[in-house]
Amino acid sequence: MKASEIRKGLTVKVDGKLYAIVDYEHVKLGKGGAVYQTKLKSLTDGSIQNVRLRSEENIEEAYLDKRTYEYLYSSGEGHILMDTTTYDQITLDDDAFGDGQKYLKPNTQLQVSMYEGKPVNITLPNTVDLEVTETPPEIKGATATNQNKPATLETGAVVTVPSFVKIGEVIRVDTRTGEYVTRVKE
Repeated sequence: MKASEIRKGLTVKVDGKLYAIVDYEHVKLGKGGAVYQTKLKSLTDGSIQNVRLRSEENIEEAYLDKRTYEYLYSSGEGHILMDTTTYDQITLDDDAFGDGQKYLKPNTQLQVSMYEGKPVNITLPNTVDLEVTETPPEIKGATATNQNKPATLETGAVVTVPSFVKIGEVIRVDTRTGEYVTRVKE
């Protein structure tokens, strides 16, 4: 496809590597033709690269097969996921999840993008509900000011929560930012 047909979120292949288009801008240079200044995120290591493409330049689009998987458990070899339609199981290492592994709880639904049968990108749900296993007691008189405290969750993740959150409560955490969202009513 031509560089003029690119859009955000598209997956492309540049120099044999897979990239997701994070952002692009059409730039008119003083002399010469216009170019597209693109910001590409590598699907293998997460690094960001800035690449200039001429409007008439051809770029290879990569088609990803997106499937829903269910996280089952973690073992010494890695994290075990099951395809929800075929029930096939795959094992992925810690690198595939990055920081997301601290939000993994059994039976969590994940989106796995595959390229040529290999998983290249894992998308966690935007929020997960996790139980607080450890946190300091509520500070008396903390209602007047907005005070926060650390809380350890059932997966081992540590998030900052308001002072009224107690051990045993279930809270909702945003997996993109790692921030507390709200308490979950059972």
